[in-house]
Amino acid sequence: MPADIEIARQTKLKPIAEIAAKIGLTPDDLELYGHYIAKVSAETCQRELVCEPAGKLILVSAITPTKAGEGKTTISIGLAQGLARIGKKTVLALREPSLGPVMGIKGGATGGGYSQVLPMEDINFHFTGDIHAVTAAHNLLTAMIDNHIQQGDELAIDGRTVLWRRVLDVNDRSLRDIVIGLGGRTMGFPRESGFDISAASEVMAILCLTDSFSDLKRRLDNILVGFTFDRQPVTAKGLHASGAMAALLKHAFKPNLVQTIEGVPAFIHGGPFANIAQGANSLMATKLALRLADYVVTEAGFGFDLGAEKFFDIVCQAGNLDPGVVVLVATVRALKMHGGVDKKELEKSGPAAVQKGLPNLAKHLENIAKFNMPEVVAINVFAQDTEEELKVIERFCEEKGVEYARAEVWARGGEGGAELAEKVVKVLEEEPGHYKPLYELDWSVERKIETVAHEIYGAEAVDYTPDAQRDLSRIKKFGYDKLPVCIAKTQASLSDNPKLLGRPKDFLVTVRDIVIAAGAEFLVPITGKVLRMPGLPKHPAAERIDIDDEGNISGLF
Repeated sequence: MPADIEIARQTKLKPIAEIAAKIGLTPDDLELYGHYIAKVSAETCQRELVCEPAGKLILVSAITPTKAGEGKTTISIGLAQGLARIGKKTVLALREPSLGPVMGIKGGATGGGYSQVLPMEDINFHFTGDIHAVTAAHNLLTAMIDNHIQQGDELAIDGRTVLWRRVLDVNDRSLRDIVIGLGGRTMGFPRESGFDISAASEVMAILCLTDSFSDLKRRLDNILVGFTFDRQPVTAKGLHASGAMAALLKHAFKPNLVQTIEGVPAFIHGGPFANIAQGANSLMATKLALRLADYVVTEAGFGFDLGAEKFFDIVCQAGNLDPGVVVLVATVRALKMHGGVDKKELEKSGPAAVQKGLPNLAKHLENIAKFNMPEVVAINVFAQDTEEELKVIERFCEEKGVEYARAEVWARGGEGGAELAEKVVKVLEEEPGHYKPLYELDWSVERKIETVAHEIYGAEAVDYTPDAQRDLSRIKKFGYDKLPVCIAKTQASLSDNPKLLGRPKDFLVTVRDIVIAAGAEFLVPITGKVLRMPGLPKHPAAERIDIDDEGNISGLF
């Protein structure tokens, strides 16, 4: 079978205005970025958002990720194409890729095989510049903080307490911790600082949780940047930064419209990571899709314990969303790894190893039920899977009374996702869910963290370092304790230890510190060894990426 990038190039794309017409948008509603990419105008978004949503929301999540890959984005795209194949008016809503993973270990993020969003090179490289706009807005605030301190410090900001770091959309471990302001009096005040990746920026989180410029500026004003010498909080409002930051985000605020290989409309907008942020595309894109289509497919990053938990407890509450069903992606390969098989041995048939890995699938199914959601298991079929291995998963689902379907969307596109689409529609028509949050916002911060850790991860207890205990005291003192929690945790395990695969038991979750994301309106407990600036692997994907004299990019996949 051809490589993903070859399949993408062989596809004859339709003009984006033709794709927009499928969901009732006219050329006047679009701002074109070439022939095949457009933004939906802010005026059109505001016009549509006053209407009642007509669409049904489908959330795609997955079992705990492994190095074998689960193909959650590919399933999301294939499901949307499958729904279109069976005659359903469908829109896809996904995050846009960060250059960090694209150039690092993960590679592109536009699906695969015959279930891709296109044009894949443009989407993976810069796209419409949204992430760069987030980077600029974030770093403008950082520069204004340091300039304020240099120019007399009217707010009496204690430089040692500044919380707002810089961001960059590239994995660069050497920038995690730095010292700035060296070189003399004209260079600013020396202090410790560092860089996070742009997808971890609170500005990215804010952009994906707002649906108006007024709310955007309100949230930007509320960003906590540090403390005064007498230990009072300082927000971005005091620096008069929100207007300029919002202006930099003017175009990034608007959803991007593209298409799948089979011409299904797709909004690709916003890109927070799920292991360090809320892990969902923008509320603006999802809410717009729900007003333009009968079925909307969206995904939450990484496993259900990360992206989906945050989708329900943060995104749904912020946007008043009510998904009807969860599609949980599982693969033979991932379950074999959870069953103890080394990645190098995955090509060998191993039904017993699949059986041994099923407790991980079982835990995620239990977690879905805790949000009052029905589920459909999507078995993402790989070419090397044997019938005996696939049957192990199917028998498990039948014993549990869980709907399931094999999905061959990588090899067959929408045709390979039609059975899954039929199962999803059946659930939505016969027994749709109406989600309930896992915790109440007026609970203590400790109770919220411990509820997620115990109920979703399966932890026995939560431990707090002295830094985290200090943060808890500060959160209570300044009234941030009613915010939801957005726990930063490794995606590789249900625990905070990436080496514990399957369904770990009797483990402790350690909270190192708690970031107050007052503008995004959530708290970020940092657990285990999670880093907000990833590093590159020994052989990053960037080594394989190239461009020829005709402008054709190679090496993406």
